[in-house]
Amino acid sequence: MVINILLIILGIAMVLFGADRLTEGASELARRMRMSEMVIGLTVVAFGTSMPEFVISLNSALKGSTDLAVGNVVGSNIFNTLLIIGIAAMVTPITIKKETVKRDCPFGLFASVVLLILCIDRLSPVIRGNHISRIDGISLLVMFAAFMYLTLKGAKNADSIDTSSQQKPTSLWLSIAYFLGGLGLLIWGSDIFVDAAVGVAKALNVSESVIGLTIVAFGTSLPELATSVVAAKKGKSEMAIGNVVGSNVFNILWILGCTAVVCPLTIHGINIIDLAMMIVSMTMFWLFSYTRYKIERWEGLMLTLVFIAYVAFLIANA
Repeated sequence: MVINILLIILGIAMVLFGADRLTEGASELARRMRMSEMVIGLTVVAFGTSMPEFVISLNSALKGSTDLAVGNVVGSNIFNTLLIIGIAAMVTPITIKKETVKRDCPFGLFASVVLLILCIDRLSPVIRGNHISRIDGISLLVMFAAFMYLTLKGAKNADSIDTSSQQKPTSLWLSIAYFLGGLGLLIWGSDIFVDAAVGVAKALNVSESVIGLTIVAFGTSLPELATSVVAAKKGKSEMAIGNVVGSNVFNILWILGCTAVVCPLTIHGINIIDLAMMIVSMTMFWLFSYTRYKIERWEGLMLTLVFIAYVAFLIANA
C-alpha cells in the first residue's frame, strides 16, 4: 500500500512536468506551422494525451475487462469536461473561439449521444448486458475520420496566424524534443499512476466499473488535466479547450472504435446514469461557452461541483 501511494505521487509529478514541456513544444510547433493552437489542441495534443486511455481500454478489452475499457472512456470524458475545464476556468477565465462553439463542441456532444445509443441499443433479455459490435466500432471510426477532415479543412481555411512573439523562438528540433519528451512523460507517468491506484482500489474491494469510472479515468486523464491547466495558466486557452474537446472525441470515436473492432464490447456495470452524465457535462460546457464565448470562474466552479457530486454518488452506490 505504501509503495503504491509513493508511485501515485511519482506518477503525478511526471505528468505535471511532461505537461509543461508538451505545451511549450506544441505551442512553438503551431507557430511554425502557421496553425492555430486550437487546431493543434484538437488534433496532435488531443491524440497524444489520449494515448493512456487508448492503451488502457484496448488492453482491458483484450483481457475481458470490458467494463473497465468502456468505463475508462466514459469516466475520462466526464472528468475532462467537468473537472479539467472547471479547474482551468477557475485558474483563469477561458476565451473560446466562435467556430469552436459552433462546430467542435456540437461534434463532441454528438459523439456522446452516439455512444449512449450504441450502449443501449440491445435490450433483449437473451443478451446479458449491452453490446458494442464490430459494426458499431467501424461506424465510430468513420465518424472519427469525418471529424478529422472537418478539423483539418477548417485549419486550411482559418485566418492567418499571428506568428509574432516577444520570446525568442525555440529551435525546431528542441520544440519536437519538448513535445515528444513531454508526451512520453505524460503517458509513462499516467501508466504508473493507474497501476498503483488500481492496486489500492482492489485492496479496498472496489468494483471494476467504479474503478474504470473514477480511478482509471482520473489517471488516464491526468495528461489532459495537466496540459489544459498549464496551457490556461500560460494564456493558451485555445490549446486548453482544444485538448479537452479533441480528447473527448478521440476517446469515443477513435479509442472505442478501434477497441470494438479488435474486440466487441459487452457492457454490464456502466449504466444509463453514467452515460447521461457524460452528455450532461458536455451540454453544460457547450451552453456556458455559447453565451459569451467564454467560461468564467464561477462557471468553472459549477462544473467542478457537479463533478464532485457525481463522484460522491458513485462512491455512495459502490
